[in-house]
Amino acid sequence: MRLAELSKRSGVATHTIKYYLREGLLPPGRPVTTTQAEYGEEHLWRLQFIRALIQIGKVPVANAREVLAAVEDDSLDQHGRLGAATFALPHGPEPDASDPATAVARREVDALIAVLGWKHGGEEDNPPPAYTMLVTAVATLIHLGYPGSVRHLAPYARLAAQQAALDLDLVETYSTPLEQAAAAVTLTVLYEPVLLSLRRLADIEGSRTRFGAG
Repeated sequence: MRLAELSKRSGVATHTIKYYLREGLLPPGRPVTTTQAEYGEEHLWRLQFIRALIQIGKVPVANAREVLAAVEDDSLDQHGRLGAATFALPHGPEPDASDPATAVARREVDALIAVLGWKHGGEEDNPPPAYTMLVTAVATLIHLGYPGSVRHLAPYARLAAQQAALDLDLVETYSTPLEQAAAAVTLTVLYEPVLLSLRRLADIEGSRTRFGAG
């Protein structure tokens, strides 16, 4: 397909596609003349992936480039590829090391991970970004006087484990390792607002059931 058709089928403006080409996010098409090129289905698929990252997930271009590199890295096994790809996504602020609440939060999070039997946490030289995000969030809870102990966090963590199983079940429906890695990243970006919305709707319904409609 030519550039105009690629734009029409993907829903991405031609000037944006040209920008992705200049930035190296989208590989060049097959030249047919000195000024025109043809693009295949692989360009359409990759363009949709880039659109999900940058336009929907608000992932910066530099991070998107890292994600694409990780997804296409054949030297990684599937677990490493998925991890490298999702690590490249934007994450929340780092914990404030000077804040006493951070030390408390880190102890609670480490204890939680131990109770759950999970393998990734603060003892690693390069802990997952999700670990540092969790420490920051728990430190905020502690500051504001809300529950942030293992006892309070464990039920949420077990629900998250169930969600992770659903995520991976969905990822495995894609046929190739490359498609699976791309799906893992894309679904992380796209499903987080879905999960947040569902939780808030469930809170509304739970409140109505428990306290009565008003």
